[in-house]
Amino acid sequence: MLKEKKIYGKLIFLSLLFLNSCAQHGVPRNKGGYYYHHIYFGTHLTRHYKKGIRDGCNTARGDYKKSHWLFNNSHDYYSGWFLGRSKCRALLRIDKDDNLIL
Repeated sequence: MLKEKKIYGKLIFLSLLFLNSCAQHGVPRNKGGYYYHHIYFGTHLTRHYKKGIRDGCNTARGDYKKSHWLFNNSHDYYSGWFLGRSKCRALLRIDKDDNLIL
């Protein structure tokens, strides 16, 4: 009986894991939230957080942007800058001659 419960528990866990991986992630545009370069960043973000995302994303794309004052004085900007840089890193494009494509 105990062995059957463990098997059923594992089956339920694996089923939920599978269903979760098939579910659509993110929030559709018509439901709100902040998007930059077609990447969803979340809801309820402050203006400094959004500016940090924009600047970090532009930096990741090869155009260095950072407000050093905000970076040192606003936790939201600091966090947003690193989030934008990490999520937009895949947007960096270089041509065959090693030139940046904007």
